[in-house]
Amino acid sequence: MSARPTHLDLAPLAGAGGRVRLPGSKSISNRTLLLAALARGRTRLLDLLQSDDTERMREALAALGVALHCEEDGAGGLVAEVEGCDGAPPVKEADLFLGNAGTAFRPLTAVLAAAGGHYRLSGVPRMHERPIGDLVDSLRAMGARIDYLGQPGYPPLEIHPARLGSRAPVRVRGNVSSQFLTALLMAAPLVEGGAVIEVDGDLISRPYIALTLALMRRFGVDVEQEGWARFRPVPGARYRSPGRLHVEGDASAASYFLAAGAIGGGPVRVEGVGRDSIQGDVAFAAQLERMGARIEQGENWISAAAPADGLRGIEADCLEIPDAAMTLAVLGLFARGATVLRNIGSWRVKETDRIHAMATELQRLGAQVESGPDWLRVDGPVRPRPDVAIDTYDDHRMAMCFSLVALAGVPVRINDPMCVAKTFPGYFDAYASVTRRQEG
Repeated sequence: MSARPTHLDLAPLAGAGGRVRLPGSKSISNRTLLLAALARGRTRLLDLLQSDDTERMREALAALGVALHCEEDGAGGLVAEVEGCDGAPPVKEADLFLGNAGTAFRPLTAVLAAAGGHYRLSGVPRMHERPIGDLVDSLRAMGARIDYLGQPGYPPLEIHPARLGSRAPVRVRGNVSSQFLTALLMAAPLVEGGAVIEVDGDLISRPYIALTLALMRRFGVDVEQEGWARFRPVPGARYRSPGRLHVEGDASAASYFLAAGAIGGGPVRVEGVGRDSIQGDVAFAAQLERMGARIEQGENWISAAAPADGLRGIEADCLEIPDAAMTLAVLGLFARGATVLRNIGSWRVKETDRIHAMATELQRLGAQVESGPDWLRVDGPVRPRPDVAIDTYDDHRMAMCFSLVALAGVPVRINDPMCVAKTFPGYFDAYASVTRRQEG
């Protein structure tokens, strides 16, 4: 096995243009893998993302006795055949290592709490720093028996056999992570008598909940909702296979290529996601258009090109595009005036503290940056310092975002570039295919 490279040096770039086919969405891939495993019948998943996070989910499902076969599709993705277990994983005792995959760890915690088995869930050190107490509290209120194996409120976890059920609504805070609500929703049809889930406070990242609900519907479970405050899966509904399901391209990944087109001339066209997407991060294109970029969209594609008079800073409410909002922060280097991102508090509990990491690396490039608990401001435009080494904090999105700096015509070093394998192993090759180096 070859050693993981310590860094990647990107040469100064003169512009961007072309088209790129996006990998499958991580959020859709891991949700559909789990739903297919819980369903009655066999499901064929097409364009499934091949990445570290989806591999952790596939490994976990295999360890739980789910029959799952994958083949490469020749385009960088996977075709998966999943034989569903009709809501009851066959293996009742297992140790599961889930890396830093929140889209695997949180839903599996809820599903396995209802599975009547004995399971231990762990991950990398950063996963053990990501809070899970709100989800555990909600599951315990339904009768789950879950122990913390380290610091209370954080993984790793030990789940003991229990029968879940609740006459009263189960409550969960909405302002920490939408993945907690996603986990409870996905597990609710497995709970005896079903479950009613109520959200305390404002719900962040609502498009991810809409995505969960849409996919549950594809697998035969409808959820009644009262706004974003109360959810009730239809009593008696069980997951059943839709037969075949195509995974959309990753809307978060689209943001880097659209930004490259907006900076580097373009147009850059991304294929695999478009105006009919069920992913919230597709709204990044509207924010990019507010900055002056020329945006066009079709059913399954989006393109971006630079404005004649350059990008301008904006103030953006990023509550519904938390991942793609990181790309807006780096775009602040290229925009006239201030770029202010608000409602990004969820960045604090992601793969790293993204507000701290983003502010630190932008300042290293020479930007004037201010930040608070849930906001970030970048004053531009900035001529980035050349040859800066960007730390990526084992965070795939930091590496992808800061590759855009080379479009300022300066060389930049990306430390630990293969952290992108979490969601997009071929990112730097795809980026090179739509950018051109400066001559000489």
